[in-house]
Amino acid sequence: MRIVIFGAGLIGRQLRDRLRDEGHDVVALGREAGIDTTTGEGVATAVAGADVVVDLTNSPSWADDDVLAFFRDSTRHLLAAEAEAGVAHHVILSIVGADRLTDAGYMRAKLAQEEGVLDGPVPFTIVRSTQFFEFVAGIADAGTDGDTVRATPAHLQPIASADVVRRLAEIVTAAPVKGTVEIAGPEPLGIDELVRRWLAATGDRRTVTADPAAGYFGAVLDDAALTPTPGADAWLAPTTYDAWLAART
Repeated sequence: MRIVIFGAGLIGRQLRDRLRDEGHDVVALGREAGIDTTTGEGVATAVAGADVVVDLTNSPSWADDDVLAFFRDSTRHLLAAEAEAGVAHHVILSIVGADRLTDAGYMRAKLAQEEGVLDGPVPFTIVRSTQFFEFVAGIADAGTDGDTVRATPAHLQPIASADVVRRLAEIVTAAPVKGTVEIAGPEPLGIDELVRRWLAATGDRRTVTADPAAGYFGAVLDDAALTPTPGADAWLAPTTYDAWLAART
């Protein structure tokens, strides 16, 4: 199977390697490839001959207007080129809870991306994932003031990126769902607790203060906002946060 991945970051590189190990013809294209999905430059050539296209792109700017324009324009250009090339399956990675956190500009932009795929001409699967374990360090840094990290006790149900890749590989090589699937880690944990365990595991001396007003990249959370949707029959990954921390440290 010929698979083209747009985005060669944390997930894209791992997905490329896993699919290659399974015998597929795979390329993962980052910005250095000279392709601009926001203008369409190089996209038609990149998707020629592809059976599946996986969109893992992300905006270089998270300003509300910039990120919205990025996902709208990129989705439009990708789908137009794929339809012309006869691509049979378009897969995107979105976010569990995006539809519940519309106060956040980034979440609105991801919803716009989903809407473009839903209305587009190519059979598709939308994969909504919870946050990755690997991003807890960034959450800690974003909430740091001096030697204190302020973090909300609202729950995430985070997932290891390797587990995301494992499930994505299965979805990418299967028939289009023509709908949305959710994937998540095995356990909900307060963001303050996630940060506290990360700091302890890495020997970081910062302390954590639970602060419900701390929010999450501009959004105020409750315990349901970033956990699997009730009734969605989410796929739950096997790797716990503590097991992931132990393997890394």
